[in-house]
Amino acid sequence: MDRQIRPIYEALDTGSNKSAILACNKVLKKQPNNLLVKALKALALVRSQKVEEALLLCDEVLASKPADDATLAAMMHVLRGLGRHMDMVTMYEDAYKQQPGNEELGTQTFFANVRIGNWKAAQQIATKMHKQFQDDHYLYWSVMSAMLQAHDPSTPEALRTVLLKLAHRLISSSATPSFYNADRFHLHLTVLKQLGLYDEAFEMVESETGKIVCSSNLACDELRREIWKLKGLMKEAGERAKKRILEVKDRNWLEFLAVLDGTFADLTSEPSDVETAKASVSERIPKAREFFGKVVEADGVKDRSGHLALLELEKRVRQHGLATDPASLNSLLEGYFQSFGGKACCYEDLRPYVELEGEELARWTAVLEKQTPTFASVSDIWRYINAQKLLRYNLSAASLTPDAETKRAVQYLDAYLEGLKLGKDLPSYDLQPADDLAILSAQAFVNIWKQTGEEAFLYNAAALLEYAIARSKTSYQIRLHLIRIYRLLGAPSLALEHYRSINVKQVQNDTLSHFVLTRASTFSLSSMGDLTYTSECLESSRIYLSNSEETAEFIVRAFGSEKYSQIPNFIEFEDRLDNSLQRDLVKMEHVRMRIAHEPINPELVDMELIELKFIFDRVHHDNRDFDILANYQPRSVAPFNQQTQFLEKTPGLGWLWVFLKIYIKAFQLASDLDDTVEDKLLIGDRPKPSYDPETKIPLNERLAMRKPEEINELTPDESLFYDYASALSQWLTPYHDYTRPPPAAVLAEAAKITEQKTGHPLKGLEIPTDAAINGHAKKDEEPPAVIEPSSQIAQYFDYMLKRFKEVQQAKGLPHELLHVVALTQEAFLLFVIETTRFKSPSIIKVNKLGALAHHIKEIRSKASSVLSEISGALISYAERETTAERRNEVVQACKPIIHESGLDHDFVLSVAKKITEARKQITDGVGKGIRGTSHSLRPVTLKQLVEATQAHSDAEWVIGDVEVGQVTAVAQVLSVQPQTTNYIYLLNDGTANMEARQWVDPNVDDDSASREEVREGTYVRVLGSLKVFGNKRYITTTHIKQCKGIHEVFFHILEAATVTLIYERGAPPRPSDGAHALLKRANGNGTPAGLQSAYTAQPTGSAAISAQFSHLPPLQKDIITFILSQPKSDEGVHVAAIARHIATTSGSQAGDANVISQALDALMDQGHVYSTIDESHFNVSE
Repeated sequence: MDRQIRPIYEALDTGSNKSAILACNKVLKKQPNNLLVKALKALALVRSQKVEEALLLCDEVLASKPADDATLAAMMHVLRGLGRHMDMVTMYEDAYKQQPGNEELGTQTFFANVRIGNWKAAQQIATKMHKQFQDDHYLYWSVMSAMLQAHDPSTPEALRTVLLKLAHRLISSSATPSFYNADRFHLHLTVLKQLGLYDEAFEMVESETGKIVCSSNLACDELRREIWKLKGLMKEAGERAKKRILEVKDRNWLEFLAVLDGTFADLTSEPSDVETAKASVSERIPKAREFFGKVVEADGVKDRSGHLALLELEKRVRQHGLATDPASLNSLLEGYFQSFGGKACCYEDLRPYVELEGEELARWTAVLEKQTPTFASVSDIWRYINAQKLLRYNLSAASLTPDAETKRAVQYLDAYLEGLKLGKDLPSYDLQPADDLAILSAQAFVNIWKQTGEEAFLYNAAALLEYAIARSKTSYQIRLHLIRIYRLLGAPSLALEHYRSINVKQVQNDTLSHFVLTRASTFSLSSMGDLTYTSECLESSRIYLSNSEETAEFIVRAFGSEKYSQIPNFIEFEDRLDNSLQRDLVKMEHVRMRIAHEPINPELVDMELIELKFIFDRVHHDNRDFDILANYQPRSVAPFNQQTQFLEKTPGLGWLWVFLKIYIKAFQLASDLDDTVEDKLLIGDRPKPSYDPETKIPLNERLAMRKPEEINELTPDESLFYDYASALSQWLTPYHDYTRPPPAAVLAEAAKITEQKTGHPLKGLEIPTDAAINGHAKKDEEPPAVIEPSSQIAQYFDYMLKRFKEVQQAKGLPHELLHVVALTQEAFLLFVIETTRFKSPSIIKVNKLGALAHHIKEIRSKASSVLSEISGALISYAERETTAERRNEVVQACKPIIHESGLDHDFVLSVAKKITEARKQITDGVGKGIRGTSHSLRPVTLKQLVEATQAHSDAEWVIGDVEVGQVTAVAQVLSVQPQTTNYIYLLNDGTANMEARQWVDPNVDDDSASREEVREGTYVRVLGSLKVFGNKRYITTTHIKQCKGIHEVFFHILEAATVTLIYERGAPPRPSDGAHALLKRANGNGTPAGLQSAYTAQPTGSAAISAQFSHLPPLQKDIITFILSQPKSDEGVHVAAIARHIATTSGSQAGDANVISQALDALMDQGHVYSTIDESHFNVSE
């Protein structure tokens, strides 16, 4: 048996999942009931993303209740891959019941409960194992589990104390004292602390063995400090800390804080007599000052702790109003700067203590201004840098005029260029000592921009930072500054380039990704926007997947190695990442991008709806790191992080809540799923329920809530978009509710699809016999009356066009312009999502919603018109960005920073090219993307327009099976009839005759010159849309122009034919496409994948079979046609699905198993089909 199993394990280890499946099939032919092989096959299927088939095998193995280690281990990986952790617990519990004396099974059952945080069951199992196997570590597992259960949010308050007392009783009953192991000792102290047994805990830490443990274990020592504080022994802790500082030479900052806390203990412990407490503290202050002075004398400049302790002491003295010497703080500051001014940490060390005023500030400023820019050594550079930072920190608002700030920025830059000489021989991976001077200069320019609003100062900041990063390639600070500035300048590709150069890893994706992914859809929402942001969203989300898989294993290992002090930290880490605010902000941005880049189909809607509803129930943690961005701005103005916020507002929980409400409501309307259907079709465990009381409110009520604190996080344009989205969903809800198919019909369709994929019915579903309907049947009640859309819907796109023009005329930054554009397009996308259901003529007809279809068509037409105008303006904007004049403007703006050596004209010009090209790339991409998706322009012949059909008067025109909007045709003009308000042209292109009408405004006639060229007998190109009036069809043209030559006529004929064939048969095959390219690539609804967008009409025609198979008998041809019509996959199609299809389309005789088997054998003999993962799955040969 080992010889047969070994190849399966080897295939799984090397990632050859298909080989593993084939190897499993060979063994199962001879041993069909081998549970281990079934488990391994299920594992290979899970890794191959064949979830439906894996579920069937998984359920078979679980039903057999396996108990051998190999099968259990394989099933553990399978269930983890399927997210069925509860089933894993049940599996191990069943196995442990079968073999209650198996210690390993008991351990694995305990670990299975630990992975899902089921502390109650874990505690019971650990207690049972301790009684059975008499091993002390099981007792401590039980204690730890009881303590974790006490802290679980689901545990009732009254039960928590009971559980802690149980933990105390268990740990007290241990035959081995807890101090034999530092982590057991820590656990014992934690239980005592949480029960409030401070005296007992104090006795433990002050015993001889307790002191030894605490001195060798930092976690225990930290707990000892907390216990001393809780007992009110702050003075005693201070005295103890003094001894450690003097005698042991302990320079742990916590020891110095203990001395300070002890000094001011009488005032911080809420005294009854404040004056007496002040007197007592005043007596101890000189002693503390003397003590720290001794430390300073002993350490000199070798350690900063004593110096900082003196500063902290003086700060607290002033806070409590006990200062007696007003000059002491200045003296300490000057002494510290003299000793440590040449170290990089000096500014951060002193900043908490330099908020000075009046004479103190004047004296301190005079000391700092004496520092001259001498750069003989690295220490000299840092002394000058720290002096400039400290001077800048205390600048008053009156001294921050644009001229003064420009002078400072140039001063910093000159010093930076001079300081570069000292680091000219450093390796490329080292940082230049003068880097912070470049950052100071950049922040000064940003401050001027914030005051004046002049874009030129951002160019200066970007250019000098680009120069700096070329000399310090590993400086993350410079790159973070450039990211912020480039996003403001509308150059997202440059921002993303610098972000990727930082090489962010692991948990940094959670803390730092906000720098580039905050409102990233602004740059990527258009289908031709910056697509790299979509992949960056996915890349940054990997940490959350690895966290859910790996952190639970770290907790298991911590239990195994008895590292109890680490377990709460791992649990908190897992919780903070699982419920990370940044995770769900990125998810929201990805959803907003996805609806623009992918076809809006039921699968996308249903999957996103389910996931967004899970997010809506979470209690979030904000792990974003904003403090990492250096701030050297004066304290009288906003910090640099706030100055460079994208759109001046940082999205938080309120922003997320608003957009979740918008999209959950939109997807709810577009989806056929309800809660009962979701519950039956979802695979894996559900997320842990939230204990936030608000989540208990019905979902629809929560979606309708509008909280001021949430709206405050929105920009004005986002707030208007929220109003639009709310009004749109409110308007359409009654019609969706009336036309949505019943849950039974949805389940029946899901069961049918699953059976087609796997050849087996969907388990756990009881489908009513009358459920197999399409959901379009007539209903007993009358349809809801159609009402007109509110002004918030009807006038939204006109207002956004007005906003676009306002921002454009005000010469706002590109990101402000793109924000307006992105929201306008997003509003159209939302409209598409919520009206897709009503595109079907049968739904409109059966439910008598013709008036609704008319309103939808009007709004869609208005939105397309507005987006088309915005698109043209953006493309024109993009063209202006890459002109030589535009680049010269940027160079001229950077005159203050141009130097002859290094940062010269040529370097600034190269930066100007990068910025303008990046801006052109995004604005041109967004503009063309909107033009391509807001409406389609299809080349046609006049005969195609004559034969076009319309389901009803308000429906879209359809050619073949494809809806058309804008069309273009080339034809000869037979006659021209000029009228007061329009021109009528009679056209002929050799296929049919048709009129084209061009409406004109006699007061504004900009096309008169081009119209004069259109004469009888000339060939013209017409752009417009098909209309009908009085049963007569005509083209309403927006553009008519004489053809440039006869080749344009020939090209149009070929183009119209090519596009028609692509719609009928799919795009021409590429060499890699194989046989599947012979059929039209349908995305479940018949639309060619290569032509589909979020706005593409949904055709209904079937694919045409290639002539390659036309010689085959009808049954064999039908089999190949069916296989090629299914979604392309490596496993092919199950024979049961083929049989059902043949029986349905060709009758019972053709559906006979023997007949189909013979046909398949014949096709295999001829090489047309082949078996895939087993003898029941077939695919077409490529």
